[in-house]
Amino acid sequence: MRHLQSLLPAFLLLVGSSLFQLVNAQVGPGTVTGNTAVHDPTMCKDSSGKYFVFSTGQGIEIRTSTDRTAWTLVGKVWPNGAPWTDQYTGTSNGDLWAPDCTVVGNTFYLYYAASSFGSQNSAIFFAKSTTGMPGSWTNEGLVTSTASGAAYNAIDPNLYIEGNNWWLSLGSFWTGIKLQTLSSSSGKPTSSAVTSLAQRTANGGAIEASVVYKHGSFYYLFSSWDNCCRGTSSTYNIRVGRSSKVNGGYVDQAGVALTSGGGTLVLGSHGNIIGPGGQDIMDDGDGPILVYHYYTAQGSFLGINRLDFSSGWPVVV
Repeated sequence: MRHLQSLLPAFLLLVGSSLFQLVNAQVGPGTVTGNTAVHDPTMCKDSSGKYFVFSTGQGIEIRTSTDRTAWTLVGKVWPNGAPWTDQYTGTSNGDLWAPDCTVVGNTFYLYYAASSFGSQNSAIFFAKSTTGMPGSWTNEGLVTSTASGAAYNAIDPNLYIEGNNWWLSLGSFWTGIKLQTLSSSSGKPTSSAVTSLAQRTANGGAIEASVVYKHGSFYYLFSSWDNCCRGTSSTYNIRVGRSSKVNGGYVDQAGVALTSGGGTLVLGSHGNIIGPGGQDIMDDGDGPILVYHYYTAQGSFLGINRLDFSSGWPVVV
């Protein structure tokens, strides 16, 4: 026993960071009530303090809340369908994927993807609204697209704004996550050039749902790894790396480049919470908020947790 005790401090020193990561990757979703059966949620807030969650589905579903806890389904962005996306979904009024909401002044910007599983015939579009409510949205058209044989896939958009500079992170599988510069006036790309931010070869290169978020002097790149959309057989999990520049050089907590398969675990499956992912990050009065979906035997649901960056790396609380 004494020998074991003498080894314990060294053992904890060796595994402490991994143990800390594991424990904090098993925090349950915060309390949410109401209509919370969502997939790929994004959250934003208007000037009055009303919260909005937009999520994957036909026409893109809209939910609102006054307290970030109780949610009401209020309708769709495109209640009459979005025929301009049909050539990418391969059907009439198909599901539109992974919306990303940002409020700039009094204007909602919503980027979203149109595609089908396993296809690179994919496109990202965006829309604008002054209220965020059903019936208020204008179609601003195509942002970017890919076709079969492309090096990446034009899905899962995320808008990042810093000053007058706008960027869009996007992509999944194939050669991974990309970054593209946007015009702040048009909301569309300034060129067709993209920069690689993250890539995996494991599990068929399964990485998607990127989010760029700045805290302190670092830019953090969140992504979802492994397999989504399989109910309780889903293996989705949320990973992160950081960089001193928005357009590259992201490494995980062990120093492994995200372009070489690196990624520190933020949140994984635990207990009856399966496959957390499809995440978004939003700043609120109590700090940065992680928004995601997860599976139980009853379906896919909204998860909301705060993030603590006090260690220099995001920890779910």
